[in-house]
Amino acid sequence: MRKTLNRNTGTNWVYQARGNIHRIEACFAGAAYAPHRHDTYAIGITLAGVQSFDYRGETRHSLPGGMVVLHPDELHDGRAGTDAGFRYRTIYIEPVLIQDRLGGKPLPFVKGGTSSDPRLFDAVLPLLEEYDQPLDNLEYQDALFDLATALHDTVAADASGGERIVSPFNYKAAQLARKYIHERLEHGISLDELEEITGHDRWQLSRDFRALFGTSPHRYLTMRRLDKARNMMRAGHSIADAAFAAAFADQSHFTRQFKKTYGMTPKVWIKTLGGNPA
Repeated sequence: MRKTLNRNTGTNWVYQARGNIHRIEACFAGAAYAPHRHDTYAIGITLAGVQSFDYRGETRHSLPGGMVVLHPDELHDGRAGTDAGFRYRTIYIEPVLIQDRLGGKPLPFVKGGTSSDPRLFDAVLPLLEEYDQPLDNLEYQDALFDLATALHDTVAADASGGERIVSPFNYKAAQLARKYIHERLEHGISLDELEEITGHDRWQLSRDFRALFGTSPHRYLTMRRLDKARNMMRAGHSIADAAFAAAFADQSHFTRQFKKTYGMTPKVWIKTLGGNPA
């Protein structure tokens, strides 16, 4: 990967790439993130230092050039493995974009949260290499297709005795439920409603939604509200105003959900972006 720009923003910083695709480059010394989980894949490459994290009951380490592949809704943290700190780039990818290629298959799960598979590295690199240039639509779509294929093939190759046989999922019903959630972010939603609008048993729908999109319907709703709040804070709105507009009960509830998802409070998050929390 080509040499990155010197961000000149202190010891701990997060720099978001240009464009609408959520890609970050970050540098931390010591502890970076408290235990948290998000409903996207987080796929990154360690650039310098030792990137350490706890994942599924074990401590993992990624060295320069190593890949970190975190599955949606899996609890993890982040810290420097040495006193020298660490630097990395990561892209956050919504499971629905992977499903566009998989067409209703269970989301691929990379064991251990790290990978050295060259097929996966070759698919990730185009998304992170030219970091200071926005990706155009066709470039991004082609790269996502290659990434989804590499994820599927990597997991299939690692599976002993072939891929695990699973019962079929109702992809259409899960998609309808996801669309309904997006339309009602400011309202409460129940499984009863989702069952009614999809025509699919609520418990089967919950199972299918988790398998296809990586998280539960309720968690998905919370994450979309957090997305809205983050966009508002990035645009300069206060934490209180963002929490209210995103339909959180109060600022304390918003702060708890934010830290559970991103591993830091809204105030700390805004500071890592170079902003002034209000």
